[in-house]
Amino acid sequence: MEIIEKAPAKINLGLDVLYKRDDGYHELEMIMASVDLSDRLILTAIPTDDIIIKTDNGFLPVDRKNNIYQAIDIMKKTYGFTQGVEVNLKKNLPVAAGLGGGSSDAAAAFRGVNRLFNLGATLEEMAKLSVPIGTDIPYCLYGQTALVTGVGDRVTPLSHPMPQCWIVLVKPKISVSTPRVFSKIQVDSLSHPNIKAIYHAIENQDYQEMIQHLGNSLESYTMEVFPIVKYVKNKMLEFGADAAVMSGSGPTVLALCKKRSRAVHVANALKGFCDEVYLVRTLNR
Repeated sequence: MEIIEKAPAKINLGLDVLYKRDDGYHELEMIMASVDLSDRLILTAIPTDDIIIKTDNGFLPVDRKNNIYQAIDIMKKTYGFTQGVEVNLKKNLPVAAGLGGGSSDAAAAFRGVNRLFNLGATLEEMAKLSVPIGTDIPYCLYGQTALVTGVGDRVTPLSHPMPQCWIVLVKPKISVSTPRVFSKIQVDSLSHPNIKAIYHAIENQDYQEMIQHLGNSLESYTMEVFPIVKYVKNKMLEFGADAAVMSGSGPTVLALCKKRSRAVHVANALKGFCDEVYLVRTLNR
């Protein structure tokens, strides 16, 4: 028997860093959503007690360093199934891009193993198990527009998805280390987007109000260290995007366009100096 799971990219419509906690992590407040750019996992039960990962991406580890492996391992230890699992991963999401690719893969592994062995685990239960692996995984398990707080471990789905629109994702040819960004930022010097305004705009299905409040506290640091990120954002707006914001700690920047024709124009213009350009739709589960 095999199970197929998609692992869609996540985006940050708003990301605010509130303060540094006593445990060394930062308290966050975010509005997150998913788009229809996905990795694809095929999970198969095997008779031996092994976790085998195969992928078409030569840069990814396939041992215990892989989030998929860790997710399956935690489920095995928690629910006690004795069969092994083979995972075939088709990688479509860019790596180290601020789009939650590794976290979404792990979330898909949690959901897939749960279905493969009929474990009956709830999303809440799997979310709690996932936090030690990665703090974006709880959101990716839900995969719908949500308010995300704490270190990323508290997920509150909104009653409405973000308003439908077209999104252009651009990943510059750099990689950004999320732990390094958080180790360098000074919370008092950051700009703080109005997360509540984004929340209420989505609940009211007001696209124009939503795009007025997009923001990311981490932009200023990442753009200072990697000026190409700021350049991409400015070009998106110059080419006619309704709004643009960096996702996560970067380097991917996303442009929002209500009209497909405008999004196509923005995407084509950006392909002139960026290799990784994706035109996608919002994903409303």
